[in-house]
Amino acid sequence: MYRIIKVLNNNGILVYDNETRKEMILLGNGVGFGKRPAEQIGHVPGAKIYSLVTRQKQQSVLQVVNGIRPEFIEASGKIIDEAEKIFQKVSRDILLPMADHIALAAKRAEENRQIPNPFTPDIRVLFAREYAAALKGREIIREMTGYEISDDEVGFITLHIHAGLSDEQVSETLETTRIIDEGIAMIERAFGQKFEEDSLAYTRLMSHLYYMVARTRRGESAKADFNDFIFANYPETGKVAEQVCAYMGSQLRTEVAREEIGFLAIHIQRVIDPDAV
Repeated sequence: MYRIIKVLNNNGILVYDNETRKEMILLGNGVGFGKRPAEQIGHVPGAKIYSLVTRQKQQSVLQVVNGIRPEFIEASGKIIDEAEKIFQKVSRDILLPMADHIALAAKRAEENRQIPNPFTPDIRVLFAREYAAALKGREIIREMTGYEISDDEVGFITLHIHAGLSDEQVSETLETTRIIDEGIAMIERAFGQKFEEDSLAYTRLMSHLYYMVARTRRGESAKADFNDFIFANYPETGKVAEQVCAYMGSQLRTEVAREEIGFLAIHIQRVIDPDAV
């Protein structure tokens, strides 16, 4: 059984689950129609249930919900639905943080100002399927609220979707993306090249860097050791890979495993000279 805390609109209600003793949001066509606060209700056919997480632990869910227009919460729910078409399972804990971001993005659009996201190109490569869902999300936001969000905001929505698929917080993923972006820049400067972002080798390099950061955070390392091969055949690439690993270690405040150098160097070599390795 649920006790209704607040009726958001005809399609959404904030409730208290009497069994789990947690606040939930129920979204679905007509789920809020005719409902009243304090009313006890049972199963609601067709409703989707969202467990709730707020950005700040000291905030109550009701405080957050009162600060977000219902259509932004409903849009967030529909974006999660869209992501589930691609990924099957997405954590619904991201409902309120993403709705909060959509509300801020709409406010910026209304005031004709944008918050730049310099990592949008990297996000698009690293999280291509999440980005595709976020593009659908932009259409949902436009249709439901009338606001047109920028490509950079789509990048931020992508990070929220990724958070729903992993244990990473949006801030952690953004920090990972920043580290990877600088790593790529270091490689490009070292070899005097600007890489083609739509190439398969570049996508693989970006993906490798992402999982290398993840392994380092977990205290793991690559299972293969290519260091001897790389430094014997491609010493310059090995040196650059070593510098990138040292930079990443300094940013992550932990040492990157030595085995990562050769593994990274192979991916770098494939980008700078696809026929070499």
